[in-house]
Amino acid sequence: MTENFTDWLRGRSEPDWTQVVEHPFTDALFDGSMPDEYMSSYLVQDYQFVDDFLALLGAAVAQADRYSSRLALAGSIAVVTSEENTYFQRSFDALGIGEADRVNPELDPATVAFRDLMRDTRDNGGYAEILTVLTVAEWTYLEWAVRAPAKPENFVHAEWIELHANPDFEEWVTWLRSELDRIGADLDERERARCLRLFQQATKCEIDFFNAHWD
Repeated sequence: MTENFTDWLRGRSEPDWTQVVEHPFTDALFDGSMPDEYMSSYLVQDYQFVDDFLALLGAAVAQADRYSSRLALAGSIAVVTSEENTYFQRSFDALGIGEADRVNPELDPATVAFRDLMRDTRDNGGYAEILTVLTVAEWTYLEWAVRAPAKPENFVHAEWIELHANPDFEEWVTWLRSELDRIGADLDERERARCLRLFQQATKCEIDFFNAHWD
């Protein structure tokens, strides 16, 4: 394989990948036209991923093949449980979202599908498969966030963009990609195909999630 593994996966996940990165939902975040009801619905549902995402990171820590990789993965857990969680709580307060919707909302089908994918990968996947789903979730968000032409006035919009368009997050995504490239170089054809299916499935989940809070 002449190209690196993550570029190979992304190239075979078009046009879905570009539909995520250039979704109208993100454009509405950039220009301030996002209705509060859409943003509220989106954040309520997105918050329901946090626990499963942390569990997936934990599985990656357990499956990693070297200490330096465990350290990098463990560092990302601290970000999710601190800066990102604080953003959610402040945004919920600003949008008037009650406790019931924060803790136990009715889940959209798109949310259920993505949570199921994370849980199945956590329980049944190896290190390469876990990295694949993590990479889609983080890389797509970096790609759409860096497209923002300017900082919106509304902090709910602006800080959500900033959480995914800053040097630390870019470094984290770069590490994820390099780690998956490293592991992918030693996979056989069957294992690469399995990662590709997961990459494509996770990318489709991202489209469906944006669509659920935009259409």
